[in-house]
Formats: sequence, structure tokens, C-alpha cells
Amino acid sequence: MPHHTPDTPVPDQVRQATRTLADLDAYLRTNPSADKVVPLLVPLLDEDSGAPIVLGGILRSTALLFSQQAARPMADETRQFIDGLREAAQEITDWHVLHWDVQRLIAMPGEFAIPAPEDQ
Repeated sequence: MPHHTPDTPVPDQVRQATRTLADLDAYLRTNPSADKVVPLLVPLLDEDSGAPIVLGGILRSTALLFSQQAARPMADETRQFIDGLREAAQEITDWHVLHWDVQRLIAMPGEFAIPAPEDQ
């Protein structure tokens, strides 16, 4: 299988991704029905590619990059920044278990009248 080399993201793409998540947050504040929310949560909390996994990976990769490229000896502030990234990455990644909570919610007949999402 050929190795995929990702395109280099640009700040505008990251801003767009953040805006999309902010739009989701704003939408949820409008009090939509659960049957409209769950299909949005399925990809957001996917156990393999959802936000907790992706954001945790980003923070972990950033910590590695900074630890490899930092001047030696490393300044205390730099070390604290790297440690903070690693800790946040672990905490965020741990939230991938919400995927299973969403799956259990979908499986509960009649609780919210949520149809099973088509593209799980």
C-alpha cells in the first residue's frame, strides 16, 4: 500500500475547521431535537477519527516536534509548554469513549426517537 503524504495545511484551513466546530456549537445552543443532533455527534465522536482522537494527535505531534526542535538545554517555559501539550493530548484522547455512549444512546429504543445514523 503506498504511503499517503498529507498536504501541508494552511492557517485558513485550520480557521475554517475551527469555524465549523463553532458553528456546530452555535447550532446546538438553538436547542435542536435529539434526532438532528445525534447524526452530528457520530462523526464528531468517532472512536477512530473523531475530534478527541484528532485533537489529541495534533497536540501529541506538536509536543514531539517542539521537544525535538527546542534549543538545548531546554528552557523551563518550553518544557512546561511541551508537558502541557502532552497532558492535554492524553486527557482529550481519553474522551474518545464518548463514541460508545453515543452508540448506546442510538441503541435505546424510544428514548429520544433517534433513528440509527446511516453512515456510522
